[in-house]
Amino acid sequence: MDIPLKKKHPVWKYKYLIGGSVVLLALLIYLLVLATGPSRLRYDREQVQIVEVKQDKFMEYLDVEGLAQPKLTIKLNSMESGIVERIVAEDGSMLKRGDTILILTNPDLQRTIEDERDELEKQQVSYKEKALQMERKTSELKRTVLKTKYELDRLSKQYNLDQEEYKIGIKSKAQLEVASDDYDYNQKNTQLLLQELRHDSLTNLIQTDLMRSDLLREEKRFKRSHDRLDDLIVRAPMDGQLSFVSVMPGERVSAGNSLGEQKVIDHLKISTKVSEYYIDRLSVGLPASILYQEKKYPLKISKINPEVKDRQFDVDLVFTGQTPDNIRIGKSYRLQVELGQPEDALVVDKGNFYQATGGQWIFKLNKDENKAVKAPIGIGRQNPRQYEILEGLKAGDRVIISGYDNFGDVQELILK
Repeated sequence: MDIPLKKKHPVWKYKYLIGGSVVLLALLIYLLVLATGPSRLRYDREQVQIVEVKQDKFMEYLDVEGLAQPKLTIKLNSMESGIVERIVAEDGSMLKRGDTILILTNPDLQRTIEDERDELEKQQVSYKEKALQMERKTSELKRTVLKTKYELDRLSKQYNLDQEEYKIGIKSKAQLEVASDDYDYNQKNTQLLLQELRHDSLTNLIQTDLMRSDLLREEKRFKRSHDRLDDLIVRAPMDGQLSFVSVMPGERVSAGNSLGEQKVIDHLKISTKVSEYYIDRLSVGLPASILYQEKKYPLKISKINPEVKDRQFDVDLVFTGQTPDNIRIGKSYRLQVELGQPEDALVVDKGNFYQATGGQWIFKLNKDENKAVKAPIGIGRQNPRQYEILEGLKAGDRVIISGYDNFGDVQELILK
């Protein structure tokens, strides 16, 4: 007996095709939702650094590395030309002012000094001879004056006697006139001799001064030449450390040549390089400090070189108080240069989020701290430890400051 078959609905004929279409449509809808909704990334919270935004004291300062350098470096130059005979002090030795560093020899200078010594001795002999001649001449002139005055005095008495004899008739008038002429002649002769004596004394004074000046000039000339012998000995100009000597025994050097370098280490400075970004923010006298062996030592900026090289400029700082006991030339120290006074501000610790976001946003955690979403922020000033937050966050907010190189472009972080 034939069993009648029920006729199937036409839809069942395409049930697999319809089912596949539904699944494909659902998948497309899911992908569309994922594309249009926020992108998420699951991340281990132990791999990121989470900090709290705080209302705290904020001070803008620079954290740089500086090297201890001598405050004063002295170049050693030769005052005289010569040949290096002997080097006394070794590189790195500690010297006192006046200690011998090296000795030069100069045969030409020795001969010059000997010639000038001979010339000085000739001048001294000549001076004595001329002085004796002037003294002898003056002495003879004085004897002549003395003799003439004596003769004048005798004639004066004789003339007075002749006048008395003329009055009583013993002498004639002619004899009296002869006596009068002799007296007048000797009187005028005496006046001339006295005048010549005065002129001679004045001439002797002038000539003596000229001779003495010539002699003194020759003595000074000899002394200058002789003092040049001291310049052949190169001595330490100050207390300090001899950095190096740049010549060797037997080497010929000219006057003014560099012979080495000495560093005055009693007073050291800290030299550092600062980014050109701060060139308008720094000024002489600005305070700074170093932390060494858990102790803070204050400094101040003493010199700023405004010339920028490789986007940096040089700054020198000096200690304003106690100096570390074991500070050494060339040793490096961490410096904090203050750019202002501490102020109340909303701050967050530094992290690599700034490099990744340009300081435009940060991942902020929700209340349960199981999810973090992007939050736009505004950043103001900064120091080596903190950023100043101007907007977008408040005190107490928890944010992620590290790991941004691994987040890509996700909008949310699911922390596990």
